[in-house]
Amino acid sequence: MYKLIFTESYTRRARKFIRKHPELTDQYQKTLQLLEINPAHPSLRLHKIHGKFTDIYSVSVNITYRIIIEYIIQESTIIPVDIGTHDEVY
Repeated sequence: MYKLIFTESYTRRARKFIRKHPELTDQYQKTLQLLEINPAHPSLRLHKIHGKFTDIYSVSVNITYRIIIEYIIQESTIIPVDIGTHDEVY
């Protein structure tokens, strides 16, 4: 299992996201559960972000929304950084 570490700034972003999109609460929770169990699960579509970001990955909540994460493999730690549409988080 992986450990999710939520920063204060991410928690604020996630609360705002859920208030704006309450219909996605279940999908969001399922995404977090899958991240803890298996970040490489195919439905998450985990991929490394290229360009200005270093060691930052993206997983999908659904086709439109993503969670940007720091994925520290050695320590089995995942730190969510941001949540939103592709254009909002990249």
